[in-house]
Amino acid sequence: MSFNIALTGLNAVTEQLNTISHNIANVGTTGFKSSRTEFGSLYSGTQAMGVSVLGHTQSMSLGGAHVGTGDSLNLAISGGGLFVTRSASGDISYTRAGAFGKDSDNYLVDASGQYLQGYTVDAAGNLQVGTVGDLRLQTGNLPAKATDGIEFVTNLDAGKEPVTVTPFDPDNLDSYTDSQTTAVYDSQGKQHTLTQYFVKTGDNTWEVHYAVDKTIVGGPEPMVFDERGGLVTPLGPVNISFPLPGVEAMSIDIDYTRSTQSASDFVVTTNDPSGYAAGENTGVTVEKDGMVYATYSNGERLLQGQVVLANFANPNGLKNEDATRWSATGESGNPLIGPPGTGLFGELTAGALESSNVDMTQQLVGLMEGQRNYQANSKVLSTDKELTQVLFNAI
Repeated sequence: MSFNIALTGLNAVTEQLNTISHNIANVGTTGFKSSRTEFGSLYSGTQAMGVSVLGHTQSMSLGGAHVGTGDSLNLAISGGGLFVTRSASGDISYTRAGAFGKDSDNYLVDASGQYLQGYTVDAAGNLQVGTVGDLRLQTGNLPAKATDGIEFVTNLDAGKEPVTVTPFDPDNLDSYTDSQTTAVYDSQGKQHTLTQYFVKTGDNTWEVHYAVDKTIVGGPEPMVFDERGGLVTPLGPVNISFPLPGVEAMSIDIDYTRSTQSASDFVVTTNDPSGYAAGENTGVTVEKDGMVYATYSNGERLLQGQVVLANFANPNGLKNEDATRWSATGESGNPLIGPPGTGLFGELTAGALESSNVDMTQQLVGLMEGQRNYQANSKVLSTDKELTQVLFNAI
């Protein structure tokens, strides 16, 4: 009986050494999660029968260190979750190895050519939340866009005296109270200057004149405030339209909705015009919430999609696959999909990779313990053999 018990010990220790060897072999593998062999005692009634291998526990919740790479498409997860990838045949798998890049068709892929999954964008660049698909980058240059709106929030100084100099003349500082200049772009991306001239005409009443490249193009438009300084008129955007040589006529809506009048200095808190000059593609950035943007030389960036992560009720139930990937099983449960930085999903760090979480010291200690246990079980076998030989000799 002791012979069989020792044999189960040798088999169990061999399985443990295989697991430790696998961990050590993958100490440099990006996104690798170490495993541990779990043992359980065997009994037949009250008779001890040895030991068995119950299974292998994966350290899915233990993250590895982040190592900076400088590559904007290298991603590491700080917290829970796994990247979702799709093979060319449509099989879905999950990984912590975030070494992504672009293929010849500008899809985001991992080192094995699996497609990174995320929320995609439509033709207008709107994020399609809930629609998970292959993430693809736009690599062409960005054409110019004419300015068609300005969000403008200001406070006009109620303490200023009404202007008495008439008529309004942009070259005469005494004919207006304050001014603000904004850069706008035409349909070819050429920059122009739009200047707003604010003229106080009485208590709570103002007029706004407009000039583009020092040429008057609109106004006066009235601005009226109530006794508390809240804007009464205009209630909606003010439109100014004007022609420019060689390009499409411009039409700009200026939204003053949140502007106020109070006894404090003239200040512009928001001046956000649309439009931009043409720009060349300079690369891609990924935010901590998974938003992927193409960047351009004109300072603009366009949304390309959002990386999604997956989590499971029982991550340790995932099945190991080649190339540091896992697949869902009945034991792991169905995946919960969501954007980084929400709920159970960690934030992303761009320009970094997650190292293997193998603790080399712990593995070497386990290796020595396994060696000692193997020797001990081997000694039981040799002792059993000697005792059996003695019995045979006695007979």
